[in-house]
Amino acid sequence: MKKNMKRSVNGSCLLILMFVAAISGCTSSAQQYGAVKINSSPDGAEVVNLKDDSSLGLTPVEVSFVGAGGTAELVTIQLRKNGYLDRITSFWINRRHDAPDVALENAIDIQVVLVKKPNE
Repeated sequence: MKKNMKRSVNGSCLLILMFVAAISGCTSSAQQYGAVKINSSPDGAEVVNLKDDSSLGLTPVEVSFVGAGGTAELVTIQLRKNGYLDRITSFWINRRHDAPDVALENAIDIQVVLVKKPNE
């Protein structure tokens, strides 16, 4: 009887572990990448991700974004350049590429025209 009870407990533990793994995300999609090429007119504007205030580089710049496969994210950036008004724009990144270089080869193009500051 103890032997049957032990098998039953072991089987129950296995089922519980499988259930916990399934709901905890262990079976979620692998990491994938999306990318963008950001250009400005004129070149040389700093690109800032407004989500975390991090600098993504100076235009023209290519940036890849990693996350759960098959997901999309709305990214909002600000372009800053001395003598020009700051510009804010948003775009969707779709993570569907298995490597950052492949994502960059298929990057979406973002074009931003900067406007000179009026004479003060």
